[in-house]
Amino acid sequence: MNFIRSFFVAALLIALAACSQKPEFKNVDITGSTAFGKDFSLLDPDGKTRTLADFKGKVVVMFFGYTQCPDVCPTTLTEMQEVMSLMGPQADKVQVLFVTIDPERDSPAILKQYVPAFDARFLGLRPADQVALEKVTKDFKIYYKKVPGSGPGSYTMDHTAGSYAFDPDGHLRLYIKHAQGSETLAYDLKELLK
Repeated sequence: MNFIRSFFVAALLIALAACSQKPEFKNVDITGSTAFGKDFSLLDPDGKTRTLADFKGKVVVMFFGYTQCPDVCPTTLTEMQEVMSLMGPQADKVQVLFVTIDPERDSPAILKQYVPAFDARFLGLRPADQVALEKVTKDFKIYYKKVPGSGPGSYTMDHTAGSYAFDPDGHLRLYIKHAQGSETLAYDLKELLK
């Protein structure tokens, strides 16, 4: 009888240990970080203020960029489009947010057209003004800088190329390096959905 009891206790302890194991992410695990990225207050293309709470229950992938970006931004959005395809039905539990660092040119109308062109579920967000832009980029430790071009409207923007991922409870969990590959990112997002 003691042997059977010991066997069941050991089996229970193994099962509990398996349940409490931390996921092995392929991107940078920043779980528990409290120094940045707690929330945001940004406008969607219809002028509605959006915060992280609006997406509770979904994994949120947040990327900062601009619509006239020649390489990093369209590459990231295309990669996220591929991730959504790889995730199948689970993709409906993922919200991709594209936050412009160039609200001067990225009007609500442009964001409404550009961002969902990659996937209808993707949402473009913009700060209400320069103060809001500075706040959100500081809160998420995003680097950005206007680089003058040949004319007043032909500038480019240097910016951080990584993304962030929040779990369905709204906790910041991952820093996603640029160009990790859609399979790698799909794996991590599926882990966050478990």
